Amino acid sequence: MTARPLYLDKQAVAEFVSLSETTVEKLVREDEFPKPRVLSGRRVAWLVREVEEWAEARPVSDLPPPPNTGSRRRQPAASHSHP
Repeated sequence: MTARPLYLDKQAVAEFVSLSETTVEKLVREDEFPKPRVLSGRRVAWLVREVEEWAEARPVSDLPPPPNTGSRRRQPAASHSHP
């Protein structure tokens, strides 16, 4: 049996809510996203329950997501040179 995580680090919380780490940081600074909790002297993480509550409180959109939602930038294809 796998236990459900209680906390998420910055990378995991960003993936969890489909935002970039930079956007999460910006929203925290603007008091628009839950603040991380102190776990130890140099470690912080987000409480999953608070992140879920934030996500569930987001307004419902009437617009469909843009085509690039959820996709990461693709690496350029390796160029093949012909002699």
